[in-house]
Amino acid sequence: MASSSSSDTSKNIKLERYNSYLRRLNHTKLLSISSKFVFRITILVALALILFFTLNYPQNPTHIPLLNHHNKKSFLHSSFFGGGASWEKQVRHSSTPRRPNGFSILVTGASGFVGSHCALALKKRGDGVLGLDNFNTYYDPTLKRARQGLLGKHQIFVVEADLNDVDVLRKLFDVVPFTHVLHLAAQAGVRYAMENPMSYVSSNIAGFVNLLEIAKAADPQPAIVWASSSSVYGLNTENPFSETHRTDQPASLYAATKKAGEEIAHTYNHIYGLSITGLRFFTVYGPWGRPDMAYFFFTKDILQGKSINIYQTADEKEVARDFTYIDDIVKGCIGALDTAEKSTGKAGKKRAPAQLRIYNLGNTAPVSVGKLVSILESLLNVKAKKHVIKMPRNGDVPYTHANVSLAYNDFGYKPTTDLASGLRKFVRWYVGYYGIESRVNKEEGKVQD
Repeated sequence: MASSSSSDTSKNIKLERYNSYLRRLNHTKLLSISSKFVFRITILVALALILFFTLNYPQNPTHIPLLNHHNKKSFLHSSFFGGGASWEKQVRHSSTPRRPNGFSILVTGASGFVGSHCALALKKRGDGVLGLDNFNTYYDPTLKRARQGLLGKHQIFVVEADLNDVDVLRKLFDVVPFTHVLHLAAQAGVRYAMENPMSYVSSNIAGFVNLLEIAKAADPQPAIVWASSSSVYGLNTENPFSETHRTDQPASLYAATKKAGEEIAHTYNHIYGLSITGLRFFTVYGPWGRPDMAYFFFTKDILQGKSINIYQTADEKEVARDFTYIDDIVKGCIGALDTAEKSTGKAGKKRAPAQLRIYNLGNTAPVSVGKLVSILESLLNVKAKKHVIKMPRNGDVPYTHANVSLAYNDFGYKPTTDLASGLRKFVRWYVGYYGIESRVNKEEGKVQD
C-alpha cells in the first residue's frame, strides 16, 4: 500500500509540474502576442497623430526656423509645415480684404519698422494683409517679435520665412491671389555692410530677384511697391535730391544694392510686364523704430549717461539729414499702392507696357544732427555728453534733402510732421516700451525749438 501511495504522489507532482509548464508557456505566448499587438497599435496611433497634426495643427509659422537658400530645413518647412489646412486657413484669413474692392497685399519685412506700421494702416482701412519676415538678428529680434505681437492683435498673420526660400514664396502665391506686394524686407544699415557684405547681396539683390521671379509667374501678376533708399544718391551734390539726378555714384555697398534693385526692377518691368514702383525713403524715424538709427541709440545713451559721437564733415560742417516721420512714410506707401496700375503680363509673358515709377519720400526739411540732439536733451531733461568727431569713411553721406514734388503731383504726398513733434512721439513710446521714468520731461508739449 505504501508503494502505491508513493507512486500516486509522484504522478501528481509530475502532473502539477507539467501543468505549471503549460501555464508558463501560454503566459509567455500571450505576453509575446500582446507585446506585438501593443507595439503595432502604438505605431498606428503615432502615425495617425502625425497625420492629424500635419493637416490641422502645423508648427506655428511664427516659430519656424530661419530659412534661406542654404538651409536644408527648407524642404521640411515648405512641404510639411507650410502645407497644412490650418496654416492655409490663417494665410487666407489674414490676406482677405474686409472692404469692397479692397487689396490683398503681401507685406515683406512686416515685423520691421516701416513694415509693421504699413501693415497696421492697411489692415485698419480694410485691406487683406499677410506678413512675411525672417526675424534676422541684425538688431534685437525681441523688438521684431513685439511688433509681430501687435500685428497679431489686429489679425495680421506673419509667416516666418526668408525671401530666398522659393518654395515658401511659391506656396503663398499658390494659396493667395495677391493684388499687390509691398516689399519692405531688406538688409538695412550703411555701416554694417563693411562687416557683413554678403548679407546685403543675399537679401537686397537675390531675395528681390526671387520675389520678382515668383510674381512674374503669378496669375494674376500683382503690382509691386518696394523700398529703395535715399542712399542711392550717394556722392550727388545737387540739392534738394531729385529723381532726375544721377544715382551712379553710391557711397556704400548698401546704396549699391538698392541701386541694383532699381535696375533689376526696370528689367522685370520691361521683359515681364510687372507694374513696379520704387520708393526712396529719407531717414525714417518714430515709435517702434530701429535701434541702429542715431535718434534711437542717442536716446538710450543719453539716458544712460554715456557719451555720444556727433559727426562733422572734413571741412567741419554739421552733418544733416532729412528726417521723415513714420506716419508720413506710411501715407506715401499707401498713396503709391493706391495709384499703382495693374501688371500687364501673364504666365511670365508681357502683353503690354507696364507702369514703372520711382519717388522720393522725405520731409523736405533737413535738420543737423546737433539740432536733433538738442531736441532730445529737452525731451529727456538730460544734458548729453557730446563727443564731436570727423565723419569716418564708412559710406555715410554728409547731407540729404528730398524734393518730393513728383510724389505730391502723382498721389498727394505731403509730409506734415516736423522733427520736434515726431521725436516727442518717439520719446513717449520709448519710455513706455522700456519702462523708463524719472528724469524724462513729463511736459511733452514744451520742447525747445
